[in-house]
Amino acid sequence: MIKAVTFDLWDTVLIDDSDEAKRKQAGRPSKAVERRQWVERFVAAKGGVSREVVDRVYDTADAAFRKVWHDSHVTWSVQERLQILLKGLGRELPEAEMAELVRLHEEMELEFRPDFVPGVHEALRELKKTHRLGVISDAIFSPGRVLRQLLADEGLADLFDVFIFSDEMGFSKPHPEVYAAACRALDCEPAEIAHIGDREHNDILGAKKAGFATVLCLAVLDRGSDHTQADAKLYRYSQLTDIIATLSKT
Repeated sequence: MIKAVTFDLWDTVLIDDSDEAKRKQAGRPSKAVERRQWVERFVAAKGGVSREVVDRVYDTADAAFRKVWHDSHVTWSVQERLQILLKGLGRELPEAEMAELVRLHEEMELEFRPDFVPGVHEALRELKKTHRLGVISDAIFSPGRVLRQLLADEGLADLFDVFIFSDEMGFSKPHPEVYAAACRALDCEPAEIAHIGDREHNDILGAKKAGFATVLCLAVLDRGSDHTQADAKLYRYSQLTDIIATLSKT
């Protein structure tokens, strides 16, 4: 019997980079470009460096982040990422300026907000009538406090009993402690939880190894579902309650 359901956020509940079109319409650069503009502006007063150098060092820091995230299942905080970046640029910022640069990065998606996957609001409210719900999400730039706010402003935060964010947890998916923490917080055995996510490596394989039932979310992107090990596939949220009912029976 499935008693609880956990959800990844990006490309499962929220549509990643759906805010880019809104930024463009408002005459703003892409998120990647604006982040680099901020760094260039903040270090200018400390002996500026060329934009070419900023781009090169930022790209290197991003690549290092992705390597550690994927291979070691650790998500560096924005503060840590920017410290590495500034070290690569050979610059330091006063504490207040560093805090502001971190805030700008972390809260970027509160200004131009990502869209929610169609049908997710109704599906979550319906599922909440019969199951406990949780979030298990990696925090890449937006930390847990910002992701909570995005959910709260949509009237969805109160539907979740548990939030597990990598910046607060210290580990990212598919580290086993992430799923163990979900079991403890939801007071469920692994086999009583179904996890829904869009990434085979992070969501499906990690949750399956932990003993969860797994659902591959294809409502936004298909990253290779032909070879998935998931127990079910979710193409649209109108299928969710039926999928969970079927998993409970099997």
